[in-house]
Amino acid sequence: MYNQSGNFMQEQDLLKTILADLRRTSREYTTATTESSCPMVRSMFNDLTNDTLRLQGELFNLMQQNNMYSASAKAPRQDVDKQIQSAHQAQQKCQQFVQEKNAQNNSYSQIPNVSPRQPNYGNPYYM
Repeated sequence: MYNQSGNFMQEQDLLKTILADLRRTSREYTTATTESSCPMVRSMFNDLTNDTLRLQGELFNLMQQNNMYSASAKAPRQDVDKQIQSAHQAQQKCQQFVQEKNAQNNSYSQIPNVSPRQPNYGNPYYM
């Protein structure tokens, strides 16, 4: 279980484990954020998600600088742009659907409990 230098794990293996845990944690916080109906709880999970993504990005960069982790090949910009455009279209369709349903049920509609967010394109901590 312990390696020859007396450490529990090789440093690289330990950092990869921590990196994987940060990825998992950010997914869990994101799920909690999307399922929160209380604005304060939603905000808290959103902050936790952002902090976790920041830590994940910092650890990834540290590992990459020390040749402990190599990123996969870069995606062609055209493919990324196509995915972004597709996501925008899906978002617009969803917003139209919600607006139509709210208009139909105007007497039963509620004011949203959170303000709309701006997209995080170009954030270096989203890997």
